[in-house]
Amino acid sequence: MKNWKYLLMTTMVGSALVLGACGDDTSSEPTEETETETAGDTQDEAVLEGKVAGDGSSTVAPITEALVEEYAGVQNKVQVSVGVSGTGGGFEKFIAGETDFANASRPIKDEEKTKLEEAGIDFTEFQVANDGLSVVVNKDNDWVEDLTVEDLKKMWIEDGTTKKWSDINPEWPAEEIVFYSPGTDSGTYDYFDEVILDEADLVKSATLSEDDNVLVQGVQGDKNAIAFFGYAYYLANQDTLKVVKVNGVEPTNETIESGEYSPLSRPLFVYAKNSALKENPAFYDFMKYTLENAGEMAEAVGYVSLPQENYDKGLADLEALK
Repeated sequence: MKNWKYLLMTTMVGSALVLGACGDDTSSEPTEETETETAGDTQDEAVLEGKVAGDGSSTVAPITEALVEEYAGVQNKVQVSVGVSGTGGGFEKFIAGETDFANASRPIKDEEKTKLEEAGIDFTEFQVANDGLSVVVNKDNDWVEDLTVEDLKKMWIEDGTTKKWSDINPEWPAEEIVFYSPGTDSGTYDYFDEVILDEADLVKSATLSEDDNVLVQGVQGDKNAIAFFGYAYYLANQDTLKVVKVNGVEPTNETIESGEYSPLSRPLFVYAKNSALKENPAFYDFMKYTLENAGEMAEAVGYVSLPQENYDKGLADLEALK
């Protein structure tokens, strides 16, 4: 299997990620291990053809990318394309009927459910992993080790002032804080807004981007920078970033899974269109493959897998939609 944590650092550099599980001369060659793993699988798999389209969260995208690449070894005539326009943007396309599934780093909102109902689209929610929204600073920042929720709120809420590190702790430098944040279409932004900002306005000086790699690069390049994004992006760049404890707890697989890393532990979802699952065998097969392998892929890219019974329930829900 590929080193997905390494690949995470070198992919998704644009606002959209297009992944094709279709075998051709331009696709990357699978590793010897991948060939061994998938060769046996294809003996028992019916050959399928078709197209599958998804869009949504940049946080969930690394899991999807890994799944699509591995799925290509099982069904190389199925083309899976996945856009990365943020959770909100992904739901907009899902509601418009442009996609078969939406990746989301937060639960679907009531207004999104209403719009789907009005559009006549029934859907099923599948949780695929857990994440710990990570607060990071520059590697050379030698003063910040731990922040409370109240510290984060004071830093990130717009109050008309120029934010300095010394505002949080008078022993810290009187230097202006440089903020990097996911864009407002991002589920990561929505989650931070809910649990940290209490839906107050984000500091206006923040640089916003739907591409988490832009946030990573921003923090890497400025000693006074701070950002928040998914745990996998921190792990993929941990040699050049410093993670900050929140209320004394560092995000790890163990603290995220146990919920000790609170309030920044969160679930990651795929929302699937029921009619597409029934009418498109390629999509049904891809979702089945996703639920069978999401735990392994989540761990491979740096997120936290669910208990097996959660995936088993998802597979049972999927089977019921046939």
